[in-house]
Amino acid sequence: MRKRTAQALTLALLVGLGAAQGPTRTGSADQHAAAATNKAAVQAPKTRPYQVGTASWYGEYFEGRPTASGEPYDMYDLTAAHPTLPLGTYVKVTNLRNRRAVVVRINDRGPVVPGRIIDVSYNTAKVLKFDAQGIQRVRLDVVQPKKPAPTMALLREPVLER
Repeated sequence: MRKRTAQALTLALLVGLGAAQGPTRTGSADQHAAAATNKAAVQAPKTRPYQVGTASWYGEYFEGRPTASGEPYDMYDLTAAHPTLPLGTYVKVTNLRNRRAVVVRINDRGPVVPGRIIDVSYNTAKVLKFDAQGIQRVRLDVVQPKKPAPTMALLREPVLER
């Protein structure tokens, strides 16, 4: 009995020492701090959604009709109607059932059905895989559009007149 107790204590002591020691580090503390900083920069901070609720889609019946922005509705564009966001705002719409997401541009006002937070184009619903259901619970996040890369004309030096 003493032999088994001694073996168990020895095993527990060895396992405990191995776990307490932790991994060995190579390099300076500055390198590890920089790596931790870069890792934190890569991980996106958890943000609160702009809105969560029910989305619906609209399609062929409205094709070609003018939207609130003045442009004709195209059911194959990645666009949406929202009651309060400024026209031209970009919104990431995430389907909460399957986690598929797409960025759309707000170009219309709506939805007209109470309880809905956004009406998306047919193609947006297809990308999010809820075109067959008609409605889906979604999360909205306002996003900033990426700035276009500078063109060669902007990179040229100005010509000085004499």
